[in-house]
Amino acid sequence: MAAKERILLIDNEAGLCRMMEQILLDHGYLPRSYTSPQQAVEEFKASAWDLVISDIKMPGMSGLEVLQAIKAKQHDIPVIMITAYATVDMSIQALRKGAYDMLTKPFEPDELVYRVKNALQQRQLLEENRELRAELEDKFRFDNIIGACEGLKSVLERVDKVAVRDTSVLITGESGTGKELIAQAIHYNSPRREKRFVAINCGALPENLLESELFGYKKGAFTGATESRHGLLEAANGGTLFLDEVGNLPMNVQKTLLRFLQEKEFNRLGDTTPTRVNVRVLSATNSDLKEAIKRGEFREDLYYRLNVVNIHLPPLRERNCDIPLLAAHFISLQNQKFKTAIRGFEGEAMRLLSACEWPGNIRQLKNVVEACMAMETGEYISPETLAQFTEVDQWRSIVAREAEQINPGIPYSTALEQFEADLLKGLLKRHGGNIDLAAREAGMNMVTMYRKIKRYGIKKDGN
Repeated sequence: MAAKERILLIDNEAGLCRMMEQILLDHGYLPRSYTSPQQAVEEFKASAWDLVISDIKMPGMSGLEVLQAIKAKQHDIPVIMITAYATVDMSIQALRKGAYDMLTKPFEPDELVYRVKNALQQRQLLEENRELRAELEDKFRFDNIIGACEGLKSVLERVDKVAVRDTSVLITGESGTGKELIAQAIHYNSPRREKRFVAINCGALPENLLESELFGYKKGAFTGATESRHGLLEAANGGTLFLDEVGNLPMNVQKTLLRFLQEKEFNRLGDTTPTRVNVRVLSATNSDLKEAIKRGEFREDLYYRLNVVNIHLPPLRERNCDIPLLAAHFISLQNQKFKTAIRGFEGEAMRLLSACEWPGNIRQLKNVVEACMAMETGEYISPETLAQFTEVDQWRSIVAREAEQINPGIPYSTALEQFEADLLKGLLKRHGGNIDLAAREAGMNMVTMYRKIKRYGIKKDGN
């Protein structure tokens, strides 16, 4: 059963307080009234109330003073002001000091309930927005980005430094390496985190739609423009605009974007009056923009405006040590989503995962993990299940070739054992001898980990 909203009533007229209390009680609220504004303010505690209703004209302490005092204790609580002498000036003063609404005496019970419902709904929306923002900020904290290899660490150090500086960043890397994730991490760790992060894929829209989507248009600018519309630049005002696949921008859009980056203003389609916004621009590409400049397909001056700082994401094939971590992360997400209990990959399956070059990078790995989990019937994903979604035989030959280059002529099974022993030693060293953490990263249970450590004669420190 949902908790009832608590409403604080402040009015020096005891009869009006009793009337409002009864109305609100009848509609399922929990009201409490004070006829002394001083006492109400003294006893007010943050988070004890969901809404305050106060008269403006009271002896000893005015409603505006009550409003200021309560807002100083809890700035986000909605306050409805009641007055018998509503004037424009008084209303403006109250709203400027933080009042949510004004209610004029005399009022009908239905009107009181209507205003109360609106104020509480607004409070609920603000609370949901705060929770969502906090969730996003937590999700995109640097320590929540999965990976332990040196290549990713250097990227995150660079991201950490650039996030707090309001400068343009160009993120480069192959498709599926997580460029938008890095852009979101920059935004949610920057001073702009309270405002919107707006993303657009520049290669997903035709040229005529892309320009109007970015910059907006004025009514009558073209056939079908029956009303004026804001573009994404205005939607991101105060926040961050992320241009994914920026290399696909048409030349005319590049020109308008360049002007915005230089002057911080632009013209909507069909409009002669410039529009100014305060937006940080982050961009990403999986293509070589320098080659595009040579071919005359991308403006050199725009390139240098976008590429004030460059962050290059390494492909997954250069982050092999992160594959077990990423796989475990995707398994955990799917388990939470579908209430399943897959514990990881079998040892050989994990070795095969780590041997793949992953041309689709992290996105491809995520899809393969999800597909395997949909088909697996055991606790651990087997090589046979993995074979349904990957070229396992090809990977087996890769592992065997690598082992043969190290120790030519040894049997495949021996090569696999050597590979496994070396992998476990590396995991134990990385986790400082913590067998539990090493087992999680390897996708093994603790019993199997201990058994293999004993089998290969490995010490806890990885030697």
